[in-house]
Amino acid sequence: MSTRSLGTTLATLVLGVATVLGLAQPATAAGHNYVALGDSYSSGVGAGSYTSESGDCKRSTAAYPQLWKNANAPASFKFVACSGATTTSVSSTQLGALSSSTTLVSVTAGGNDVGFADVMQTCVLQSEATCVSRVDTAVSQMQNTLPGKLDSLYSGIRSRSPQARVVVLGYPRFYKLSGSCIAGLSETERSAINNAGDVLNGVIAKRAANAGFAYSSVVDEFTGHELCSGDAWLHSVTFPIGNSYHPKAVGQSSGYLPAFRSAV
Repeated sequence: MSTRSLGTTLATLVLGVATVLGLAQPATAAGHNYVALGDSYSSGVGAGSYTSESGDCKRSTAAYPQLWKNANAPASFKFVACSGATTTSVSSTQLGALSSSTTLVSVTAGGNDVGFADVMQTCVLQSEATCVSRVDTAVSQMQNTLPGKLDSLYSGIRSRSPQARVVVLGYPRFYKLSGSCIAGLSETERSAINNAGDVLNGVIAKRAANAGFAYSSVVDEFTGHELCSGDAWLHSVTFPIGNSYHPKAVGQSSGYLPAFRSAV
């Protein structure tokens, strides 16, 4: 047998084994009708390279939905995530992209419902006590009002796309405590913000599970790459100000993309 024939035979055998074992994933991915919903963490704010058609929604070609689409060539792809989106605005302006033929959905939502931007602005500009108080208010909203809003959003997704696999992604933990930062927020403030992020992710994970959706945390992916780690995948306070506390391009490609890919 020639070397070329032997190679062809081996390649055929390997492909056959991979198919039997369920390892030939690209064919499955290629059959997906994928819709990417959510807020700025899904649209890619902070990653740059925004598409002109997306306007103020700031959908980035470096955002995880676009990166997954590029790597997997799904049958169809609708990218409607938008900067500033809340659970309510996702429901009212984005769910039209879904249909009964949708087979894969990704979504991030909840941070803006509890005043994420205002929390961070308060903590940067005001006293430690005011910061902690504002964080406590956000935590109360997470525990008391956000669950119902998430339930409503998830119900809307399921009713429009009853057969879809829905992947709900969480948010990174912002700070490495006792890290390399020598200025900015106090350790007390950083700890309060981290704890609030954990509560937020916990609420989202529980509501996603109750809806029968997959929840994928990004905390592990970002561990070692938080602010004050010395190798941050997140912007600190920066210009333009809207990029602050959002993933950089590397945070999308090395943080959110693997977390999404593992849950598809």
